[in-house]
Amino acid sequence: MNASLLLTRDGPVATLTLNRPEALNVLDFAMMDALAEATSEVAADDALRAVIVRGAGKHFMAGGDIRTFSGELSKPPTERTAVFRRIISRVHASIEALHRMPHPVIGQVHGAVAGFGLSLMNACDLVVAADNAYFSSAYRAIGTTPDGGGTWSLPRIVGTRRAMEIVMLSERFDAARALELGLVNRVVPLAELDSTVAALARSLAEGPVLAIRNTKRLVRESLGRSLSEQLEAEAASFSACAATPDFVEGITAFLDKRPAQFGREK
Repeated sequence: MNASLLLTRDGPVATLTLNRPEALNVLDFAMMDALAEATSEVAADDALRAVIVRGAGKHFMAGGDIRTFSGELSKPPTERTAVFRRIISRVHASIEALHRMPHPVIGQVHGAVAGFGLSLMNACDLVVAADNAYFSSAYRAIGTTPDGGGTWSLPRIVGTRRAMEIVMLSERFDAARALELGLVNRVVPLAELDSTVAALARSLAEGPVLAIRNTKRLVRESLGRSLSEQLEAEAASFSACAATPDFVEGITAFLDKRPAQFGREK
């Protein structure tokens, strides 16, 4: 880990903070490595129940570090292709980790959410945006195509037509539009962003562990399955959850007309 990304823990909740505020948290080589390392670390931590991804300072992330990229321009085209293939592979490891980790991931976004920042946000399971957030694909401006799973996640979230519009036109849009499109779950005043996300993380952390983890997995994998395959996966998950103490507590609490207290050993 290095100073460009901070990993902190508060009990069962881990927070990854993009930490280049003076540069709008743009992604440079050091942050790429730190993000891959941190996402791998939290994915393997079975004690965690939720993960928050946020940006330090006034912005979430304004994309890749163009100044870093410019250092490769003097190389011949074939060499430049190989260099950027290696660079993108490094950062894609973190996107896969966010998708595949068992813990639910909350994106906490404000200010600029552009380029890889938009792809990173879309790799999260839930997103809360401040009312000052603004969004853009931005890749068109530098003559390239999205990375970070941008062309995979966008059609699944907003549909093909809207995804084409976002990535081809690269128009900037605000938090209200992002909410309308389904890119974010909630929009709150900037002053309430931290507390809203903390409450959401607490709610997830206090929930039934296997049920929440399996729900993430079922939804993530659903688009690659037939209906019959998904029904079988749901049956397997439900029955596995039914064998847990959390299921016993949930049923008992419902019948007793009280809030469930998950995570307690029986």
